[in-house]
Amino acid sequence: MSLVEISINAEPIFYVKNFPITNSFFLSILLSASLIIFAFWQYKKGYKMIPKPLQSFLELVIELYYSMVEDMAGEYARLFFPWVMTFFIFIILGNWVGLVPGVGTIGFKEHILGDGTKFVPYLRGINADLNTTLALALLSVALNQYFGLTQLGAKYLTKFFNFSSPLNFFIGILELISEIAKIISFAFRLFGNIFAGEVLLLVIGALIPFLANVPFLGLEVFVGFIQAFVFANLSLIFFYTAVQMAHEEES
Repeated sequence: MSLVEISINAEPIFYVKNFPITNSFFLSILLSASLIIFAFWQYKKGYKMIPKPLQSFLELVIELYYSMVEDMAGEYARLFFPWVMTFFIFIILGNWVGLVPGVGTIGFKEHILGDGTKFVPYLRGINADLNTTLALALLSVALNQYFGLTQLGAKYLTKFFNFSSPLNFFIGILELISEIAKIISFAFRLFGNIFAGEVLLLVIGALIPFLANVPFLGLEVFVGFIQAFVFANLSLIFFYTAVQMAHEEES
């Protein structure tokens, strides 16, 4: 049996000047470019009154998800939906593209001084890199503050910095800590589940190299959907909580 190599860090595959391009970052660039090209292609094609199967599928997915966002966010659905849907699409495709054969298994041997060689895959799962999930978490929490500030203005900051009484000051500190905790929770929940799944598939594939990992592959497809759904909907809940606080303040 060949030695299974598992690295928690994404590995650089080439450099742009002194900036390292890791295998997970490179795959995220490919995925983002593909989504942008597909969006422009659909826009240029336009929508037909009698839709083809692809258009019907896209309309069904968007309408179902928008209906759910509208049920949760009400009048703010149009404000939140583009962000929430983008989170969902990018994360679910990022999870699933990491399961494509060749991702994580095709690469090269890198010579390490004093330690022999190390296998470096050309492509690695996007959300199996903590840098990606941390960036998504920071964006989600930043949008949460943006929506709160745009709806309530500077008064929104009293949620964190309230000097009217010692109790309110302490509650504000707790609110600030909770925002930081959201970043950690978002980032590590998504990273942990996706990375653990990739490790499971790698180990099962090394132990029984034929069809034994097919059931686990199906499980990871489901987990990838659930993680994208949870991330997007938690973001939606936090967005709505911020603007709802503004609405209650105005009332």
